Formats: sequence, C-alpha cells, structure tokens
Amino acid sequence: MNKKLAIFLVLLLSLSTFLAACSGGKADKTSGKADGDKPYEITWYTIGTPQKDVDKVMKEVNKYTKEKINATVKMRQIDWGDYDQKMQVMIASGESFDIAYTQGGNYVLNAQKGAFKDLNDLLDTHGKELKAALDPAFIEGAKIDGKLYGIPSNKEVGQQSVYVFNKNIVDKYNMDISSVKSLEDLKPLLQTVKENEPDFTPIATFKPHLPFDYVLEDELPFAFPLEGDTSKVINIFESDEMMKTLKTMHEFYKAGYIKADAATSTDPWPLEVQNWFVRKEMYQPYAELIWSRSAGYDVAVQPMHDPITFNNSVTGAIQAISATSKNPEKAMEFLNLLNTDPYLRNLIDRGIEGVHYEEVDNGTIKDLPARVDSYNMPSFSLGNHFILKLYENDPQDKWEVFKKFNDASVKAPTVGFYFDTNPVRTEIAAISNVASEFAPPLLTGSVDPEVYLPKANKKFKEAGLDKVLEEMQKQYDEWKKNN
Repeated sequence: MNKKLAIFLVLLLSLSTFLAACSGGKADKTSGKADGDKPYEITWYTIGTPQKDVDKVMKEVNKYTKEKINATVKMRQIDWGDYDQKMQVMIASGESFDIAYTQGGNYVLNAQKGAFKDLNDLLDTHGKELKAALDPAFIEGAKIDGKLYGIPSNKEVGQQSVYVFNKNIVDKYNMDISSVKSLEDLKPLLQTVKENEPDFTPIATFKPHLPFDYVLEDELPFAFPLEGDTSKVINIFESDEMMKTLKTMHEFYKAGYIKADAATSTDPWPLEVQNWFVRKEMYQPYAELIWSRSAGYDVAVQPMHDPITFNNSVTGAIQAISATSKNPEKAMEFLNLLNTDPYLRNLIDRGIEGVHYEEVDNGTIKDLPARVDSYNMPSFSLGNHFILKLYENDPQDKWEVFKKFNDASVKAPTVGFYFDTNPVRTEIAAISNVASEFAPPLLTGSVDPEVYLPKANKKFKEAGLDKVLEEMQKQYDEWKKNN
C-alpha cells in the first residue's frame, strides 16, 4: 500500500510540474519573448503613397520588435485617395487585421458601429508607458461615450487658424501685420496689394474663421458658440457673426481681392506659386519654417485666435485596433513600444540610419536621397512626435514649444461629445445638399449674404434643421450630465 501511494504522489507531482510549465509559457506570451513561442505577425494598415523601401525598413523593425515583444509587423500602405474607401470595404467584409490608421468622422463612425476595439482596459494593462506619454487631452477627447477606441498621435493638441502672408510683399510695403486682429483689419493691406501689384491675387482662396465649435462638418449649420452661451447648439447661418463676416467677404469679392471663380474652383493654391498675398492655414509651432522651406521664399504668420482643442484636433491621426484582431494584446504592446521607444519610432518614420538619413551635429539629422525617393513617410500619422529626432535646421526647443502650445490650448465646449446621427440621418443628408449649394458661394464672398442667407435658412428649415438641432441638444445635454 505504501509503495502504491508513493508512486501515485510521484505521478501527481510530475503532472503538476508539467501543468505549471505550460501555464507559465502561455502567461508570457503577452509580454516579451516566451521560449518556443512563434512571433505573432501584426497586420498594420497605414495611409500614404506606398514607398519602395517599406519592406527593407520593416525587416529592421521586425528584428527589433521580435526581440522586444515577440512580434513582427506587416505594414500595408494604401494611397491617400483610396484609403478611406478600401478600409470601409475591409471593415464591412469582416477581414481580420490588427491596427489601422483612422481619423475624425471615420474614427467615430467605425467605433460606434463596433469596428474598433475598446482600449480602456488594454491601455492600463499593456500600454502603461504609452498612457503616461500621451497628453491627457488626447485620451479624454478621443473617448466616445467613455470608451477609447484608438491611440491618437501625440502632437499639437489644439488648432489655431492663422493668416499667412507672403513676406516679400509685407517687407516691400513695410506692412505691420501684427495689427491684423480681425478680417476687417486686412482691408488696407489688401487695397495696397490690389493697387500696386496687378499680377498678384490679394487673397489665396480661403473660408473665413468663425468663432464656433462645429458638431459635424464646418460647412453644415450646426455648432456651439465659443463665446457667450456655449451650451446651446445653434444654426450658425442665423448668427450675427456669420452675417457680419460674410458681408466683409462679399465686400472683398466686389473689390477684386478674391478670385472671381472662388466658389467653384477646386484647384489648390500651392505655396510654391508666389502671386498671392494672404491665405489661411492651420498652425503648429514653427510651421512658418516648414511653409517657407516648401515655398522657396519666406512667409510670415499672424494668429487669428489662441489655440483651441476641438474633437477633430484630437482625432486627427489615430491608430485603432480592429475588433477582428486575433491578438489585441500584442497589437497594444506594439503601439506602446512605437510611442515610447525612440529607436523604433524614428526607424519607422525616418528609415534606416546611413541609408535614409544620417546624423550630423548635436544628434540632429538630415535626409539622404533614398529617404526622399524611397521612404518618404507621413510623420503625422505614425505616432508620438515628441520622441522624433530633430532635423539640422529645426529649432532645438521645438518639442518644448509644442508642449507649451498644448498647455495653452483651451478646450472647446464639445470635446469628447460625438453626435449619433442615426436618429436624423435622412434630415442630415438633405441639409448637406442645401449646404453644398449655398456654403461655397457664401463663404467665399461670391454672393450677397443679405440676399442669399435668408434663402439658405429657408431651405435648411424645409430639410429638417429644427429636428436635427433638437436631437443634437438632447444628446449633448445627456452627455454633459455624465461628464
């Protein structure tokens, strides 16, 4: 009996040791390299013109990620014009993938219909360093009904509209652009250009800045005021600010400061073309240096307002984990590494040192021909900017100034509020048709607002505007109660 009991105990001990070993190997899969585990291949869809050297760079990436998190990465680039449509087809078909770039309205719609994974818990368990590195405004602003469905790129958190001036003209006529505090303040400068520079168009076509927090697209009439009562959604085409601004734009149009075909022109006005005086752009710190390099001559900048954090500024570049991912934990580990590890972030963004770029003084870099020709990636879409290497002509305090810019950015009323359009989809489609008819001519000054605004507002109401405003207010009030 004693001999049988001893044999049983030995077998039991052997079995428990075997089970413990098995369970230990499985537990190690989500962090680092487990003995005998096959690396998980992460499928990552990104936006941008497919680059010749992607596979060459990803080979180096995979050496590193295999060692760090026991995973490899297959990057699949889709060109700018095709990206959104192809991603929608993939999502609709239920195709399995791990990570995809998304932004703005597409991020919200796909999250709301269950295409992306809720990352609240994953961020705490497999993305702790990433969570600490992200500006909290990104996490707060990208949450939909309290759930985070993607990792925003850590960059400028706010938006700031600025007037950008052709500095050659500013210097030639000794203009004081710091005195431009409003649209009306442009009048004497535009007149000078019109009278003295016949080959120049004073205004490179732009839509004026208006003090509103738009709920949907900026040509649709729904928005919350940024001043006064910021808790009520309004039809901006009925506001005093809109009428005043459009009157000024129409005055500019009649004076010949704006192109005659501004309402219908779809041609971009590239910086490289010099025959313009002022344009509107969205700013980030030191953007004037980038714009000047691109133009081949100097530009000067005057802010229209202080930086403001909007929903579309925090969701402008996001990496989402697909609901179809076979290993979302490993996908989050990769995003954690990408956004916190300078070597990996620079490798994916800048390419291979000595092939695509080289280091120069003080740890700064300059591009080699292969980067321009074969690995020119869209930096904004790829992750944390604050751990990227500086170029040799970048200011040394670039990232410190970015952080100050973010700290100074004021939250708009609807940050974190995402409108569910399903109850009023028919009305929004009809209102969009009205906006596409009236917004371009009105916002470019091409028509008299005293004649055309009443016509637009009549058609908006007939299309169901009041019903949409009521639904928006109802959803906003409910959201506000819980936030």
